[in-house]
Amino acid sequence: MKYFEDLVVGTKASFGRYEVTREEVVEFASKYDPQPFHLSDEAAAQTHFGRLSASGWHTAAMAMRMAVENMKDQRSAGLGSPGLDELRWLKPVYPGDTLRCETELLEKRVSRSRPEMGITKGRTTVFNQHDQAVMTYIANGLIRTRPAEK
Repeated sequence: MKYFEDLVVGTKASFGRYEVTREEVVEFASKYDPQPFHLSDEAAAQTHFGRLSASGWHTAAMAMRMAVENMKDQRSAGLGSPGLDELRWLKPVYPGDTLRCETELLEKRVSRSRPEMGITKGRTTVFNQHDQAVMTYIANGLIRTRPAEK
């Protein structure tokens, strides 16, 4: 299990592979972000997107899926997140794109009020298959400190 004490500031990681499908773009948009350029090529052609594009919120959800799969692979003692900072959508994500993530641990500290957990701050960048950054955010994370040996 990977605990707070195992984390090293400055550590970078690359992970994930997510293939964006037209069906998923339309399904997500229909439920959560039904703006016309996320629902049809015709509507999107009249915008700066030029064609059907994924919602930024969908891009964030795809990145979250990759992050959770990576945490499972790493066997992290993660406890969730109190939120994100500086979420930016840099380029449109289109059906047919393949996404991946890169992260860097920026800082960590033990919680003053809950010393059994640490607080982390890390930058995530999501890239498409052309190695173009499509989204960035700073994630604030919570992770267990190593249990005392008995």
